[in-house]
Amino acid sequence: MIGHNISSIRKQRGYTLSELSERTGISKSYLSNIERNLKQNPSIHVMEKIALVLKVDLKVLLLITVEAEQNAGLDQEWMDFILDLKRSGIKKERIQEFKMLIEFMKWHTEKVT
Repeated sequence: MIGHNISSIRKQRGYTLSELSERTGISKSYLSNIERNLKQNPSIHVMEKIALVLKVDLKVLLLITVEAEQNAGLDQEWMDFILDLKRSGIKKERIQEFKMLIEFMKWHTEKVT
């Protein structure tokens, strides 16, 4: 799962595999192997370089991996949405407010139609 997370964050940041390779000093083929989960246990040094370039705290990068494994049943689109919310600074505690807003929107739509 580490590879998928790196790939997803890299794409969100707008980097190609070649750009990430240049910026980290890690070969493109090695990064590709990590992203395709062919190399599943990259060293902490490699992970630190990737996290630094992607501007992601290493702990967050590893936490994302743990969360992704725990929520393997969730659709990837939902996982990306959740990660985007988290990165934008929205805390779990605020999710209830969004749920209330969604419920209101559903209620309003039903009233109008």
